[in-house]
Amino acid sequence: MKNISKLLSLTIFLLMTVSANAGSSQIGILVFEGFLTSDVTAPIEVFGAATKKSWFSSYEVVVISATKNKVVSSEEGLKIIADKTIYDQLELDVLLVPSAYDMGDVLDDKQLIEFIRKQGGSASWMASNCSGAFLLAEAGILDGKNATTWAGGEKGLAKAYPKINVQYNQNVVVDDKVITSNGGSVSYQAAFELLAKLSSEKFAKEISEAIQFNRLKHAF
Repeated sequence: MKNISKLLSLTIFLLMTVSANAGSSQIGILVFEGFLTSDVTAPIEVFGAATKKSWFSSYEVVVISATKNKVVSSEEGLKIIADKTIYDQLELDVLLVPSAYDMGDVLDDKQLIEFIRKQGGSASWMASNCSGAFLLAEAGILDGKNATTWAGGEKGLAKAYPKINVQYNQNVVVDDKVITSNGGSVSYQAAFELLAKLSSEKFAKEISEAIQFNRLKHAF
């Protein structure tokens, strides 16, 4: 009976530990009106698939609206309902920002920039796809770092933010816990780069195979 009691106690302890750790780290993905769909859906698919695995179950994906309105539409017409807004209390482990064809309004949004700056001070990783790099730059996250943006937009980024070491002709750039990418379909590549940093190359490959991303190299 004592052995059974000890076994039950251990089982309960383990279940409580798993429950306490589940979803303890948040990967925040920002959305705003007119965001480019793949900048957001690519990381959602990659990290969402990973969270179903035991080795990544301590993470959860949280979609965050840049305004108090949680219903946000992409440039291509996809409506998405955010889990949180930038006005909620959030302690993110990762923040990823997307792009839009017209970044003027979001770059002028002081509350949004302050949210990004604040998360940059505490998050383990910051990331951007496409012209989302301009948001990280505006918040000072990219100062003194190597970074990229959408293919063709590198000169504009370098001119607007001379403190950045802008990299040309690179899909994804990783520098000191910050990942920037060209966006679009490259958003998948960037998500896998980040997943490997958060877990391992082996686990990132597992998810790549699970969603059949690894088969793209045979598509052309």
